[in-house]
Amino acid sequence: MEREELGPLVEGGVLLTSRALAAGWPRRSLFRRLEAEGWSRVRAGAWAEPGALVDQFVRLRATQLVSPQLVVSHRSAACLWRIETLDSGSRTSLDFTDPDLAFRQSVPHVRVHRTPLTEAEVVERSGLRVTDVPRTLADLLRAGPRDNAVVAVESALGYRRVGAERRAPLTAPAAVSIALEAPLRGAARARTWLNLVDRGSGSPAETVARLHMHDAGLRPETQAEVQPRGGSRRYLDFLFRAEGLAVEIEGYAYHGTREAHRRDVSRFNQILQCPEVRRLLRFTAEDVFHRPTWMITEIRTTLTTLTR
Repeated sequence: MEREELGPLVEGGVLLTSRALAAGWPRRSLFRRLEAEGWSRVRAGAWAEPGALVDQFVRLRATQLVSPQLVVSHRSAACLWRIETLDSGSRTSLDFTDPDLAFRQSVPHVRVHRTPLTEAEVVERSGLRVTDVPRTLADLLRAGPRDNAVVAVESALGYRRVGAERRAPLTAPAAVSIALEAPLRGAARARTWLNLVDRGSGSPAETVARLHMHDAGLRPETQAEVQPRGGSRRYLDFLFRAEGLAVEIEGYAYHGTREAHRRDVSRFNQILQCPEVRRLLRFTAEDVFHRPTWMITEIRTTLTTLTR
């Protein structure tokens, strides 16, 4: 049997060993060729073209080519849809769902959820079969943890800058609610968590800060509108209106120019000129994620001071 060249056997930058063997390549000759040309082993049975970056997308494609019945889901699907999660950019394992409920293999760094899927819940994105946005969010809500799931839902429901681009909302709350109607494990808890979602949240840090306050029994207004004297209206991340306490959460972005610093100073000065604001507390994303107890204590102490 005459063997084909490897190039035509490649799909989406990935070569399957099984395809090359079926095309007439002897196993030993094939592996010598792959090594000599600098192909990268993505996983058992799949190779990336020489010089290609073996990133999450390539790993997802290789796994789906090896096991076509698997559908990209959960956090891996969120990544493809550019939905933020708390571990965006750091997750090494891949998530798939097997709608046939039959996948039993153990594949390193691959998690397979054996859960029913309807055809309507599966779409193609960038050449991969992936759960649509409502089903992806429903899966995250059912799987937990809570903070990660709520961050993902709020990210998908709003305008967000993810990477270098700003994207529009991807779905609506009603669609997520419908996706949670299936009688699957964790659905009741997921619907409870969906009730915690605030579409006005502007970042994962804001979401988690609000959830910490919720757990502490604190219920500020979110995206509260205030009016500085002689200035244009402003929207605060959080406002305890009765006490006059504003809380702002600063993201990771570094304001490294004089102009950016000037705008920040001007904005916070204007907030303090609002009749509704007596005190302003500012917390960084690092405070929210790594010092939440201290953050809550600061808020509680300030509220107590303002009510005396």
